[in-house]
Amino acid sequence: MAKKLKITLVKSTIGQKPDKVATVRSLGLKKLNSVVEHEDNASIRGMVANVSHLVTVEEMK
Repeated sequence: MAKKLKITLVKSTIGQKPDKVATVRSLGLKKLNSVVEHEDNASIRGMVANVSHLVTVEEMK
């Protein structure tokens, strides 16, 4: 069974560069404090690393 990541948007995208906003949207996060679950893979980890100052990540089993 693959691990999952629980990603929460904790800081607003207002004032961020358009590529950072697009990354947050592509993760499926829309509003502040919204939460999504994704499979743990390299592409998701890369997107999270790109916007690490805006999100928090928890590993789930």
